[in-house]
Amino acid sequence: MERKKFILNMAMIALVPSLLVVACKSEKKAAVVSSEKYTCVMHPQIVKDAPGTCPICGMELVLVRDTGNKDEVILTESQIQLGNIKTVVVAGTAFHTSKILNGRVVVNPDLTEVISSRYAGRIEKLFVKETGRAVSKGQPLFQIYSETLQTLQQDYILQVKQVAAFPNEKIYQTLREAARNKLRLFGYSNSQIENLAKSGISSSSVTVRATASGIVNEINVSEGQYVTEGSQVLRLENLSQLWVEADVYPDEVGSIKLGTVVKIAVNGFAESEQTAKIDFISPQIDPSSQILKVRASIQSQGKLQPGMQVTVLLPKAKISNAISLPLDAVIRDQMGAHVWVKTGKGRFISKMVATGDEDDRQIIITSGLENVREVVVSGAYLLSSQYILKKGADPMAGHDMSKM
Repeated sequence: MERKKFILNMAMIALVPSLLVVACKSEKKAAVVSSEKYTCVMHPQIVKDAPGTCPICGMELVLVRDTGNKDEVILTESQIQLGNIKTVVVAGTAFHTSKILNGRVVVNPDLTEVISSRYAGRIEKLFVKETGRAVSKGQPLFQIYSETLQTLQQDYILQVKQVAAFPNEKIYQTLREAARNKLRLFGYSNSQIENLAKSGISSSSVTVRATASGIVNEINVSEGQYVTEGSQVLRLENLSQLWVEADVYPDEVGSIKLGTVVKIAVNGFAESEQTAKIDFISPQIDPSSQILKVRASIQSQGKLQPGMQVTVLLPKAKISNAISLPLDAVIRDQMGAHVWVKTGKGRFISKMVATGDEDDRQIIITSGLENVREVVVSGAYLLSSQYILKKGADPMAGHDMSKM
């Protein structure tokens, strides 16, 4: 009996190494299985240790293939199709660039008309009482009471009577013309002077009319208010011709000179696009914004108003044998600019690039694409999002901007 127990114990001891080997192999196999990760094509934030379906959209999870390059993003064919990932072969072509400037429509002060009181008095009546009203040349604006004006009228009436009484005396004709000129200086029109001569009746009030057509921009008095000689009463803005002021950065000044023909497009008014010439370049840069202002005159066409935002396109320049990409292909942030390049089937990596001139569709790549065959032109932002979700880092991290 003791002999049987001894033999049984020895057999168990002999099996221990074999069991340990099997257990180790099982652990290794389990470790291999547990290292596999599955994700959703549409929702890459979903990552699981085993196959299954996406809890968000219900799609089958796909195996995440690892790569030897930690900066590489690998996508399946279905991911590439769903993400609309498209590439182009890098090649040099002729590029026509046109710089775009931001600008705004402002009032042309050369066409501003200030209506002021030419004599001290009291505003008896305002015919225009609110801003924004359109007035025509010759339209009544306000009526003013002035004793000074009444005295000038009486003096003119007296000189007219003197000339009538002594037609051969030149002295009275000279005095009449002097009195007439005084009335003109105080804003009297020729028709008002003629009416005064015919009626022979002076008035302590006079109606002041618009000397030009425009929009009432300011009203600085009220009815019953006393004003002094030279006081500003109204301001009229003529909006038939306006100015466009555009912002230019110091490195762009070289491409602009007086007389440069530009194309101006008003945001929201595509039909109002027109060409104009740069007629003013500011002699100094704004110290706060480091921006230089340039100006051109445009016609309002009855639609444009001060304050509207505009886009100013400078003349196109041709650059030969340039590598250009769509604007969406280049991702720019505080780290710099980078693109995604294709390194193999379903494999992509981020590369920093240096950029040059651009227009509203394309941008020139000046360096960074040496020895690169294909560049992603559609879906670049999706690749960056995929990288951040899976790697937990910015694809630009580690790039040396000083070498660009």
